[in-house]
Amino acid sequence: MRNLLPLFLVCGHVLAQVPLPQPPFMPQNASLGAIPSTGGVPNPQWSSLLGNLLFFYEAQRSGKLPSTNRVKWRNDSALTDGEDVKLDLTGGYYDAGDYIKCTFPLSAAVMSICWGATDFGKGYDLANQTPYLDDMLRWSLDWLIKAHPSNDTLFVQIADTNLTNAYWGGDQNIPEPRPSYQINITSPGTDVAAGTAAAFAACSNLYANRVFSSSYSGPATLQNSTYAATLLEHAQQLYNFATSAPKVVYQQSVPQAGVAYPSSGYGDDLAIAALFLSWGLNSTSLYQQAQTYYSQYNLSSYQGVFNWDSKTPGLPILFAQIAQANPSFGNVSNWQTEAESYLDGVVYGGGEGYSTRGGLLYYPSDSEDASLNPALNAAMLLNRYLPLASTEKRKQDYYNYAKGQVDYALGKNPMSVPYVVGANPNSPQNPHSAMASGGNNISDINNSPPQEAYVLYGAVVGGPDKYDRFFDIRADWPETEPAIDYNAPMLTLAAMHVLNDTSDPFYTSLQAGAYQRPAGMPCDAAYTDGCGGPQLSEGGQIAVGVIVGCAGIVIFSLVGWWGWLSWKGDYDPCHY
Repeated sequence: MRNLLPLFLVCGHVLAQVPLPQPPFMPQNASLGAIPSTGGVPNPQWSSLLGNLLFFYEAQRSGKLPSTNRVKWRNDSALTDGEDVKLDLTGGYYDAGDYIKCTFPLSAAVMSICWGATDFGKGYDLANQTPYLDDMLRWSLDWLIKAHPSNDTLFVQIADTNLTNAYWGGDQNIPEPRPSYQINITSPGTDVAAGTAAAFAACSNLYANRVFSSSYSGPATLQNSTYAATLLEHAQQLYNFATSAPKVVYQQSVPQAGVAYPSSGYGDDLAIAALFLSWGLNSTSLYQQAQTYYSQYNLSSYQGVFNWDSKTPGLPILFAQIAQANPSFGNVSNWQTEAESYLDGVVYGGGEGYSTRGGLLYYPSDSEDASLNPALNAAMLLNRYLPLASTEKRKQDYYNYAKGQVDYALGKNPMSVPYVVGANPNSPQNPHSAMASGGNNISDINNSPPQEAYVLYGAVVGGPDKYDRFFDIRADWPETEPAIDYNAPMLTLAAMHVLNDTSDPFYTSLQAGAYQRPAGMPCDAAYTDGCGGPQLSEGGQIAVGVIVGCAGIVIFSLVGWWGWLSWKGDYDPCHY
């Protein structure tokens, strides 16, 4: 009977969704992204971008698609997921450019989106995208409910990574078998259990309208107390599982999960789960538990990225938000100091990241597989912290730095590429997506087919290499692969801009042809040919050739002139 409860709840949730607009929102042609809007709030171009970013998630759906499906080239898929464990584990999202479903990055993405929609949710309302936000979140959360069939069981991955990576084709011939991998009381995973608890708790706060402060716009209008209570129940169960079972990273119990998404630790997951739960349950004791984890796992010294694996940089900000909203929880000034220690390192230097020549925040190692994600997550955290900044200078500097990262991602970069598919004529044309490519030859995915069959609207791709170069090569997955967690920070950032930005996204100033593919090859995990550094484009090579040629002529002429003078006896090189 316990295993049937989630299915009943899922059916009930669908009936309670915010009604979808009629006619539905559809992405505009990329050519319209090169036309400035009339401005105002909400800005039409920012609103369109927000809609596109949500549209991408529909393209990533697995399972039986609803009648409201807007991505007409997608089909029902992976309809037998869970049969090996006698459960219905269909649904959810494919994580990136292939066909695995992974709980750890999905939970991190959902947590981030719900946190953003709690603080800046009115941006979704203004853009008329709240129904699609609700739709996207429920497709995620309802699957996570299915993946949590009992208190101490959580399915963490569907399908074998190596098997799916060996397949390049459409969604109707996905290779089988698709095994279901789980953690449980005898094979635990502290990180993924706590991380999923954090997602459930953060989204419960959103659906329950639990605001942090009037300094933020407030949650998107999708409140549903019944759904919020269900999410909170799952959050509590998973947090209890994470804290009571032996503490291990989940790939220790499920080695297959470590192929694509290995975890580096669990202290941050425990702390952020306790924090979101403390707000959801109005529990100072859980807040104190989070403080204990922060100290116990030495999280204060961390200066790295915020992403699906590491939530540490977000912790001082969330500690401060809660303490500001309810001073009985803690001392907000202590957490302001902690947050600003990290954020100052990002903005003023001293952290682990550095700025590329083009201005992108870049972390050695972490940025190599997806350069934009760390930068956009940092921009999201900086914007979220603005109401808490201790000085006006910090507030302005943090804002300017965050704006620079967003502008870079949206086309103000050496390549003149907005790194969102379909946003502008200069957007990536060849995302690393087995579904969207329309090809079936894994040994030649760059040319199978030569042109991408479908536009994967709204997909944020990995981004440029450390030299700010972008080659738009389909096989170059660090640069061109999309992923559900890549879109998460950009969603929150776009919602922020819808709220208060009258000017357009930068890419509206870019006309078709602004992007020119650089010479040479990339330098990343897929291609190492270009790791000697930037190479000149064909035009640059011609220019250098002309300069060198002209210099040679001048030198040759001078030598000839000197020789002629010497022969005439008019010049003695030994006489001064």
